[in-house]
Amino acid sequence: MAVSTGKTREGFTVRVLHAPAPLTETPAARYVWAITRLALGWVFAWAFLDKTFGLGHETPAARAWIDGGSPTTGFLENSPEGPFAGLYNDLAGQTWADWLFMIGLAGIGTALILGIAMRIAAGAGALLLVLMWTAVLPPENNPFMDDHLIYAMVLIGLALVSAGTTLGLGKWWNDTALVRRYPVLK
Repeated sequence: MAVSTGKTREGFTVRVLHAPAPLTETPAARYVWAITRLALGWVFAWAFLDKTFGLGHETPAARAWIDGGSPTTGFLENSPEGPFAGLYNDLAGQTWADWLFMIGLAGIGTALILGIAMRIAAGAGALLLVLMWTAVLPPENNPFMDDHLIYAMVLIGLALVSAGTTLGLGKWWNDTALVRRYPVLK
């Protein structure tokens, strides 16, 4: 705790105790969370771009979504194991699943990069990641933990510390009439 001392007009000495800002409110912490938000936003945005345009990283040009490829087929036909494999195999290539997956990737990535709608982005992103985790049960290198669950927890942390307000449009977004009326959009 910091103590500051001052004098009033009447000559009295006043001492005021100042509690330190929580660690998450320090400039260094705000920038670390903001950079983490941008990095994770790029993970989602890149997945959307690569699957849409077949940029050759994970999706060859011949399988691009804009050229008729299915963004869910490769993973959902080949990767699922464990108790949910049959469910995910049945979803592979379904038009509604492709659209929902791609809208999710684009929306989550955009929201994270811009720093807006962090609560919805965190919730949707965590749900998507947990679903992807259930597709690969049990994980290859651990009895239960893998990067999908860690990313899901990081997304929730980003929303809890209002990471969109540093290096993002979160402050402006949170002050809009729409968000003031519907705070779930923060």
